[in-house]
Amino acid sequence: MRTNSITKSLRLVILGLALFCSLASCGRGTVSKNPTVEKIQQRGTVLVGTTGDYRPLSYKEPTTGEYWGFDLDVAGAIARKMNVSITYVPTSWPTLTADVSNTTLFDFAIGGITITDTRLETMDMSEGYLGNGKTILCRKEDAGKFTCQEDLNRPEVRVMVNPGGLNEKFARTNLPGCTLIVYDKNEEIPAQVAEGHADVMITEITEAPWYVLNDSRLAAPLLDKPFTNGEIGVLMRKGQKDLLEVVNATIREMKANGSLKALHEEYGLKYVF
Repeated sequence: MRTNSITKSLRLVILGLALFCSLASCGRGTVSKNPTVEKIQQRGTVLVGTTGDYRPLSYKEPTTGEYWGFDLDVAGAIARKMNVSITYVPTSWPTLTADVSNTTLFDFAIGGITITDTRLETMDMSEGYLGNGKTILCRKEDAGKFTCQEDLNRPEVRVMVNPGGLNEKFARTNLPGCTLIVYDKNEEIPAQVAEGHADVMITEITEAPWYVLNDSRLAAPLLDKPFTNGEIGVLMRKGQKDLLEVVNATIREMKANGSLKALHEEYGLKYVF
């Protein structure tokens, strides 16, 4: 009688363990391998942070509020990969890191963001899709004055930069002898230089040609001799591995099928891949 009772108890224990394992297995099965992407797809739109002040990569038209640019076309390809629309969320260079870390603000940031070791320490970045490097804009009549970086590092040279980004960091690190002017609105700095309020703008080889093309008062004499070399990529907070994989897959496809090169040509940008 006691043996039957023990046997019955063992059976109940075994059944309980089997049920527990079955439920645990089911629980594991419901964990998505693509939690971020699925969340975006359920929402129906990807939230894209961008400064909108960096022609021709990311710009918001002040009168219409319309966004356009090379990087935003790349963002469009990423959105199509996930079969969702895009909602642009304003950010700024001084607040970019904090905004990316905010889990509710946007899914990723794009628009002239250089891949750096410092950013990679705390955030994730995609593979590069655009070559980049620091250069200058100056007035056309002053182009002969600036033949190398050291020509900028003088008290009489007024160097203007936007706050909080790599342009300001570059100037403070490499041009301690210049007269540095920090100006809030990046998109207005070329006009400030053209009008004589500064002598030089620290900018990128991606941005400078657009302003030279669209403002006959300006020149970029060191365009073919950038002070730095790097790549631009998509920036996002860590822990979104599935989204990063989608972004990288999109960039690789654009490189393979020629659409990225065509986009470079459309915006007059050098293709280096």
